[in-house]
This record gives sequence, structure tokens and C-alpha cells, in this order.
Amino acid sequence: MNRQQRTKLYEFQTRAFIEGNVESINDQWVFFDVETDEASLLDEFLHQEMEVFRFNRWKKGILFENGKISFGDEIIFLKNQDQVRIRKPLIYSLDKLLEEISDDAFYHFISNLNTLKFSIFDCLYCYNQLEFLENQERKNGVNFMIFDNQEEICNVQHHFSYFEGKSDRFEFTLNNGKRLVIEKYLKK
Repeated sequence: MNRQQRTKLYEFQTRAFIEGNVESINDQWVFFDVETDEASLLDEFLHQEMEVFRFNRWKKGILFENGKISFGDEIIFLKNQDQVRIRKPLIYSLDKLLEEISDDAFYHFISNLNTLKFSIFDCLYCYNQLEFLENQERKNGVNFMIFDNQEEICNVQHHFSYFEGKSDRFEFTLNNGKRLVIEKYLKK
């Protein structure tokens, strides 16, 4: 699995975006989150990727000052009540953990999480023990993650042992008592 394939899995995650409408108020662009009705200045998202709904499809670009969005060679300006969505950032420790694990473990972790109706963007907390073992030859430990999809909570324990082989064991436990355990082992 290459970087592009991993990126595709990220792109198809549910709840990966904050969606809302924009409006120009007192010469400032304001973003209104449709889910929470909270308002925030669009300037908070400057130079980040954003999508605008135009001509019955989402167009991906980079937000610049004064409501200007660059789509490669094309530049458009926001209009009042434009529908926009902004990709949520992943929790830093989860992002680093996903970079560290093998492609096979990555795929199985994400696909099983999705099967349980959770997205990596539902992560509330991630403790990444691997970050503290960066320079060690033998790496053993447990990472902890908590996910909330607004209907259920999922706790994930990632037991790992990286030395002569790579062992990744994911234990998913939902608040309703449902459990799922997957294990991947790669020999060196």
C-alpha cells in the first residue's frame, strides 16, 4: 500500500469535514457550522484546503484572504450562502501512530473501525506509546484511542511488539459490550 492508497482511505472516512455556509459580515467572512450553528471567522482556515459546492459538485481548493479560493490555475471568490466544507484535522498522536504502523495493520485497523461505524475523525483521545520508543530497537507497548460517533463510544487498545517481527493487535470495545479483536503479525 503506497501513500496514495492510504490517502484514499483518509478521504473516504465519514465525518471528515466540518460543513457549513459562509456569509460576508462587516467585510469579514464568517463560517456557520451547520451541525452546531456556531459561527467563526473564516480567517481561521486561511491557507488550508477547503471545498466549495458549485455546479452540483464539490470543488477542492486553498483558501486565501478576502474569500478567494485557488483551484490550481483557477481562482474564484466566495459568495454569500456558499456551501463549504473544511477537512477536520486528525489528532496529532493518532496521525503519527497511523504513520508508524505497517500498511497491512493500517488497512485492517481502518476497515474494522469503519465496519463498527466509526471514522478516524471521531477520535477524541489517542495515547501513542510508539512516539516515546522512537530510538529503541525493541518496541513493545500499548496505545490507547477513544472514538465517539455521536451514537456509541469505542475504546481501542493497540498492543504492539516490534523486534524480530511486527505484531499488531487491536482490541475494539464498544460501550454496548460488543468486542472485536484483530491481530497482524509480519516476520522480518
